[in-house]
Amino acid sequence: MTERDGIFAGSDPFEIAARWLGEAEQNEPNDPNAIALATVDKDGMPNARMVLLKDIEPEAFVFYTNYESAKAAELDQAEKAAFVMHWKSLRRQIRVRGIVSRESGPKADEYYASRSLKSRLGAWASKQSQPLSSRTALMAEVAKVTAKLGANPPRPPFWGGYRLVPTEIEFWADGAFRLHDRFRWRRADPGSAWDVQRLNP
Repeated sequence: MTERDGIFAGSDPFEIAARWLGEAEQNEPNDPNAIALATVDKDGMPNARMVLLKDIEPEAFVFYTNYESAKAAELDQAEKAAFVMHWKSLRRQIRVRGIVSRESGPKADEYYASRSLKSRLGAWASKQSQPLSSRTALMAEVAKVTAKLGANPPRPPFWGGYRLVPTEIEFWADGAFRLHDRFRWRRADPGSAWDVQRLNP
């Protein structure tokens, strides 16, 4: 493995990523766990949007969404995705590419239950990515769902998580004179050993 020290030190990229996120949570004023998620549609047209990363597991990154959304359709179709997590406060970023699968079991139930009541009801009310006539119509749907489901709504069957198991992770940190530090972790497939290389800025 390439010699690495300081903020790049470690033999497990998920532990490094978690450490960087922990530092960002102390410095970044808004949504330190925000990621720019990139997907492609059935025609190969790329798409990107901000979502919130909710967990860094020992072998995967996990986020949640509506399974009837445009992003979910693209994730299910391609079964691959990429994201970048960038922190201006730390002048660092992490780029990830890999294989995607749904997380629709007990972990999704547990995360859904941890959300605020308004967020849980909003998940039921929003037909994500579909045309909406007005905000008034959306709020009327929220009121209808609230009256029907009450204070403890179950997780909607159309809402859950995605687990991205990476085949490539790149850690980037700002350097003087734009001579940045970059280390790319790459493996042939999940479960294989990582190869680590320092990259030119």
